[in-house]
Amino acid sequence: MNPNRRTFLKTSLLASAAATLPGAAHAASAGGKSAREYYELRSYRLKPGASRAVIEGYLEKALVPALDQRGIKNVGVFTELDVVKATGVATPKADTPVWVLIPYTNLDTFVSVNAEINADPAVQKAGAAYLQVPKPTPAFDRIDSWLLLAFAGMPKMELPAFSKSRVATRVFEMRDYESHSEERALSKMAMFNDGEITVMKDLGMSPVFFGQALTGPNLPHLRYITSAPDLASHLANWKKFGPDPRWVKMKDLPQYANNTSKNTARFLTPTAFSQI
Repeated sequence: MNPNRRTFLKTSLLASAAATLPGAAHAASAGGKSAREYYELRSYRLKPGASRAVIEGYLEKALVPALDQRGIKNVGVFTELDVVKATGVATPKADTPVWVLIPYTNLDTFVSVNAEINADPAVQKAGAAYLQVPKPTPAFDRIDSWLLLAFAGMPKMELPAFSKSRVATRVFEMRDYESHSEERALSKMAMFNDGEITVMKDLGMSPVFFGQALTGPNLPHLRYITSAPDLASHLANWKKFGPDPRWVKMKDLPQYANNTSKNTARFLTPTAFSQI
């Protein structure tokens, strides 16, 4: 990768972080470990009816091992579930994207991985079916990607015991909260940092990460993932959240008014090779 282009990209990302959140430029100090992690979230979108086999083969045999060799651990790979909350029944969602969550300690690593990993001969060999896929039968339609900065209230990813031990029934829920202005998006993040994260942890909702989207579609927004060892436990934990007196008090405070314009929830199930 051209050194000047890499410097420009890194500088631009640092400027984006500094512009959207006070203190973020310090968190993004180039080269070294930052106080707060960064997350790349990818959505591999497929054409209707297409198989996920080629993408998942690349992720399992090429990308995830290559990231692991570079010291990047706890990579999550998920597909979506259709969940009927009234009955607690989950079924695989048709034509789901493949979601990939990659944690980074600094922006240098994010830049170098995205610029160079598919040029690695080992990746090219293991991922040949994906990287050399014929044009008439592509592995995906397009890839959406977001770069997120971890919240000050939870600066590192936290994996519950059932995730570390790969409990087969574990389930995850990813939510993204969009806001109508950058200022109101900061307000929603402050709401989490000021107490909402604590409430979730206290109620056993096992949040995995919270991140401010710095780049990607549908800005401004934040994303986070909660989890449980099984769907019934997850739904029960969320039922405790709404009536919790700390949340009831917080949601009506004037400084948090009108800070969310859209809330999208997705239920996720990990693939067999997901590290989360």
